[in-house]
Amino acid sequence: MTDVFTPEQRSAVMRRIKGRDTAPERAVRRVLREAGIGYRLGGAGLPGRPDVVMKGRRVAVFVHGCFWHGHDCARGARKPKANAAYWSAKIERNRARDAAARAALEAAGWRVITVWECGMKAADFPARLVAEVRGQATAGSATASSSAA
Repeated sequence: MTDVFTPEQRSAVMRRIKGRDTAPERAVRRVLREAGIGYRLGGAGLPGRPDVVMKGRRVAVFVHGCFWHGHDCARGARKPKANAAYWSAKIERNRARDAAARAALEAAGWRVITVWECGMKAADFPARLVAEVRGQATAGSATASSSAA
């Protein structure tokens, strides 16, 4: 399968893919801000550099895109057709890195919340996220999230 873009066009497309301040990250921050929950961005100095950190609560929040982090939903399970070997290996490396970061944070006494892009579509997402951050979530109620993938 050949690329529909020239190498210059493909480079421009890939350059526009952001690594931070994505729409899902901004949505999570908006929910937390509206609930009056304070947070910091970036998690510098913490394993995996969480997207949102609440030091007082010892909560780290990762906001994951389903495709890039290999979630088990329809979008995350989609396999790339072009350069499949490279992308499959890349997604597996992302999953391994995510699991290692989660384990390191939990070993250091942090609660880790993983928000999946697909889970944000649910109508009750804001309430579930706030409950989970406040430590009031029940075991099965995560933000389509707490599952480590």
